[in-house]
Amino acid sequence: MKINATEIRVGMILEFKGDLWEVLKTNHVKPGKGGAFAQVEMKSLNKNTKLNERFRSSETVVKAMLEETKFNFLYSDDTDFYFMNPVTFDQINLNKKSIGEKGKLLYENLEVTINFHNEIPLNINLPNQITCKINETDAALKGQTVSSSYKPATLENGISIQVPPFIENGDTIIIDTRSLEYIKKI
Repeated sequence: MKINATEIRVGMILEFKGDLWEVLKTNHVKPGKGGAFAQVEMKSLNKNTKLNERFRSSETVVKAMLEETKFNFLYSDDTDFYFMNPVTFDQINLNKKSIGEKGKLLYENLEVTINFHNEIPLNINLPNQITCKINETDAALKGQTVSSSYKPATLENGISIQVPPFIENGDTIIIDTRSLEYIKKI
């Protein structure tokens, strides 16, 4: 399906130069002189290489036609993550390298969406928000009056994020899986 270059969003899968590319970053620029363009950083799903490309706003790109299927995460071993379709009970596995950092957020029975292209699993989409537990964080400093001050914290899965000063060790919080940012305390 062809889309305008201004419609490119992070997370989309594009067919470009004979390969499938996942959009990592996109920046729409309107310079003072000349036409607007989209500066796009992409990662190849097959070769694991990165590419920075500039598309004029009048250009069209091909968005890959993907089939999305719901799966539940089962377990992982040294090289793969294993998922089960809750309807057909079919099991598939995806390489840890293809999932990357998202794999740290997986826990048993988490429902994810797996994108398929020509019946080949490409990548996973996590729910937008998940619940995590704080493993370690610094103590809040008294007298900090800046309301937007944050402190570093490590989650039970090893991911480091920034949290507000009132969060303590052992607290349960909700984070945004797309940006790895704190949302709220439970």
